Amino acid sequence: MRTSRQVVDYSLQKRAVLRDVLAGRVGTYDVCDASPYLKNAARFHGEPTEQRCPICRSENLTHVHYIYGDELRQSAGQARTLAELPALAMTLREFQVFVVEVCLGCDWNHLVEQFLLGRDGLAEGGPEQGVAEAATAATQERRREAQR
Repeated sequence: MRTSRQVVDYSLQKRAVLRDVLAGRVGTYDVCDASPYLKNAARFHGEPTEQRCPICRSENLTHVHYIYGDELRQSAGQARTLAELPALAMTLREFQVFVVEVCLGCDWNHLVEQFLLGRDGLAEGGPEQGVAEAATAATQERRREAQR
């Protein structure tokens, strides 16, 4: 997959929540509150993992990838499979991906990470440079025609 940028890892926040649950400061009903939409997204678009649920310890977690971005328009906020992300990264300039882990057994859910994908992250000399050069040439051509 394309190199992700501006990665934010929420593992410290997850550990703090789990510590509060184990200490009894927070009930499991407060953290096991996955919505029906999130559970359906996990069933149909999620990526199964080998990690056990930290609450019920009986089911494996599923990762759901939600995408957001200005270019997405109506598709913003939709869950996508991991296999769809590289194709989107090649067609869109930039979009944000949020990864949520879900347990389909006890409804535990937590934001795992967020990152940016898209063509804007390509190194110089890539396809964008060719597009920029073409745009510059077109602008120069218009200036010449305007001077005539």
